[in-house]
Amino acid sequence: MVPTLTRLLRAGVPLAIGLTGFVPGLRAESAPKAPPAGKSTVGAPLKVTAVKLVATPLAEKILATGTLRADEGVELQPETNGKIVAINFTEGARVAKGDLLLKLNDAELQATVKRAQHRRELAELKERRFEQLLATKSISQQDYDAAASEVSMQRAEVALAEAQLAKMEIRAPFDGVVGLRFVSEGAFVTPTTRVATLQRLSQLKVDFSVPEKYATRIRAGSPVTFTIDGGGRTFKGEIFAIDPRIDSATRTALIRALCPNPEGRLLPGAFANVEFTLGEVADALLVPAAAVIPGLSEKNVFVIQDGKAVRKAVQTGVRTETSVQILSGLSVGDVVITSGQQQLRAGQAVVVDHPPSVAAAKPAGKAQIGDR
Repeated sequence: MVPTLTRLLRAGVPLAIGLTGFVPGLRAESAPKAPPAGKSTVGAPLKVTAVKLVATPLAEKILATGTLRADEGVELQPETNGKIVAINFTEGARVAKGDLLLKLNDAELQATVKRAQHRRELAELKERRFEQLLATKSISQQDYDAAASEVSMQRAEVALAEAQLAKMEIRAPFDGVVGLRFVSEGAFVTPTTRVATLQRLSQLKVDFSVPEKYATRIRAGSPVTFTIDGGGRTFKGEIFAIDPRIDSATRTALIRALCPNPEGRLLPGAFANVEFTLGEVADALLVPAAAVIPGLSEKNVFVIQDGKAVRKAVQTGVRTETSVQILSGLSVGDVVITSGQQQLRAGQAVVVDHPPSVAAAKPAGKAQIGDR
């Protein structure tokens, strides 16, 4: 019996083991697979790049677009109707204040002035005679007062005639350059007729606008630089005046700067790219723009602490070409992660692929309008 059972057990054990693969619901447990080459295993640190924050000088600059305007500029137009009898200027020439530029036919008004002058002279002679008669009591005070009043009236008539005569001439109101003329000698003109333009170009005005949030930080006397289309030269100017109101339509403040133009290379109406320094920060903290993660209500960055990624909310300031100023949330010495933010989670282990570089900016970082 015992030998038989022994034989059966010896024969049945391998048979039962062989059948286990065919019994429903039973399967052999698979051996663990090795991770594919190049893939990190669960819990392995994520390789990232990072920068170490240091305090660095930063110039906060504003870029704006503006328009050049003449220091003084007028449209030359006659004050009254008349026929042109003389044009005394050359197109594009420089003229001095008071120069006669154009003359209308004033023969009739010349005669009116002479008549008024003769009447004035007669009234003055009569007034002198009455003054002598009054001294000898030959006439009353009333007669003398009437003669003196007539003198005053005739003097006013002369002044009126001379004022009307002056309207027949156009004289340069200031030193400048005359533009192209649009009339010819012999033409009949009216007060709406455009004769030419006169521009003072020894210095120009540069008008540009900035958002209202910067308006209170701008001061008269601050230097500005600008370029114009088609020229690589940079011109310098100085803020002259600030409009004391905010445009309700654009929410901007109008700024005006003055720029010397002794060579006459700048022309009114040109488009200007204006740049000026709004302020300077001696110890700014800058991070690469790629390190800042925008959110719905706040902005965040990841820093490395004890080998793990830690999310920190930050407040940003000036934006330069490649960097963003951090106003709060970070400190000098923090190591900010600059790559792999999409895969990062708070508390995840990280390892810096290369030694952290130093985050710094050029001495004059430029801030675009509206970058805050």
